[in-house]
Amino acid sequence: MSLGDGFLHPDRLLPADPGLRRIARDLYDGLRDLPIISPHGHTDPAWFASDAAFTDAASLLVTPDHYLLRMLHSQGVSYDVLGVPRLDGAPVAEPRAAWRCFARHYPLFTGTPSALWLDHAMGAVLGCPERLSEKNADALFDHIGAVLAEPGSRPRALMDRFGVEVIATTDGALDSLEHHTALAAQGWGARVRPTYRPDAVTDPEAPGFVEGLDRLGALTGCDTAEWAGMIEAHRRRRAAFRALGATATDHGTPSPLTADLPLAECQRLLTGARAGSLTPAEAELFRAQMLTEMAGLSAEDGMVMQLHAGSRRNTDRAMFATRGANMGADIPGRADWVGGLNALLNRHGHGPGLRLIVFTLDESAYARELAPMAGYWPCLMLGPPWWFHDSAEGIRRYLDQVVETAGFANLAGFNDDTRALLSIPARHDVWRRGVAGFLARLVAEHRLDRSEAAHLAADLSGEAAKRAYAL
Repeated sequence: MSLGDGFLHPDRLLPADPGLRRIARDLYDGLRDLPIISPHGHTDPAWFASDAAFTDAASLLVTPDHYLLRMLHSQGVSYDVLGVPRLDGAPVAEPRAAWRCFARHYPLFTGTPSALWLDHAMGAVLGCPERLSEKNADALFDHIGAVLAEPGSRPRALMDRFGVEVIATTDGALDSLEHHTALAAQGWGARVRPTYRPDAVTDPEAPGFVEGLDRLGALTGCDTAEWAGMIEAHRRRRAAFRALGATATDHGTPSPLTADLPLAECQRLLTGARAGSLTPAEAELFRAQMLTEMAGLSAEDGMVMQLHAGSRRNTDRAMFATRGANMGADIPGRADWVGGLNALLNRHGHGPGLRLIVFTLDESAYARELAPMAGYWPCLMLGPPWWFHDSAEGIRRYLDQVVETAGFANLAGFNDDTRALLSIPARHDVWRRGVAGFLARLVAEHRLDRSEAAHLAADLSGEAAKRAYAL
């Protein structure tokens, strides 16, 4: 179902050249109302299980969005005045005051993806008559509050309005899955699915790692002090996720390093991890081995393995200590994908059950390493531009770098990877406009005919993700 454009220009992001724009507009018109497939993201399953109304503009659109927070922090805006909760429970600004502060600083986002997404959410979804400014902050706060109180703005109604066919959340290995259990009982299990994210019990440097391993053992009846018992615990926990509709796992690591160590060395690392005695190099080796083990389990049970590598997380230690994670201080790093995935691919890369979708923050790796790798290894697919590069320009750069070597068939389509429910249609719209523009050039250069371009555009906007994630 089309949401309209609100106060945004209907030809935004389409090519400036009139001839290319006509082709791109025709392609986009065939995409804009396609169902949304959202196979990886970070929306809260409690939203859909309870179907409770969202409360206010600031709590919904500003305080949970680290894309917005990091830009404001760069200009000296305190998170207290933005209403971001503190770990110590100290008071922060109330929602209206936080919204006024955000509106006063909204020009900071001019030309950024964040402005495009937020303008789309406010104009096309929430019906705001004009772009946010300091002058209209109170009026739009009240308008959005009134819209959020309507039955049509509850999470399930928004899913229907956005045309979201399926959405996958990201859930820790130790999560109770109570909300997904409730959704399954309510007949919503096929539309809202969990994803197995085991980082807390595969990274020995994660807070509470040992306690987490003990909990994993208690949940599964396995001895997680023994390497084989720990792997069996993951096997059983993954099965519990699959019973609630999960088709994928997700792994966030500082680097894509993998390893294939003998059992005795694996046990030595596990014993050291439980004792807290691993060096940083040994901790990295433990994570590397666990990636290979997770690939082996995916080859066995068919769960699609996602690997998000290359983010140096929580680099502002003071911010992490006072606010926790996901506050905008995560910074990209360089990644060696050929060397990093060597052990995993040579162990499991030809296994018929393995599908590995990779995401990078190191754009230079696309043309140099990842596109050639995806163009060879049967198990490997390229995820769409991620995080800092999930933008109009990032999408153009990505398609330019990967298609000639990996082809279209080795791309996993699009997933929005967002915590913000209202930005989902905006992000998919940006991707669809980017795809339409890219394919329009190929049509204009007579490298594709229009029917081929229309087929590829539709595939990249939905069916490719369905295939890649086995949905």
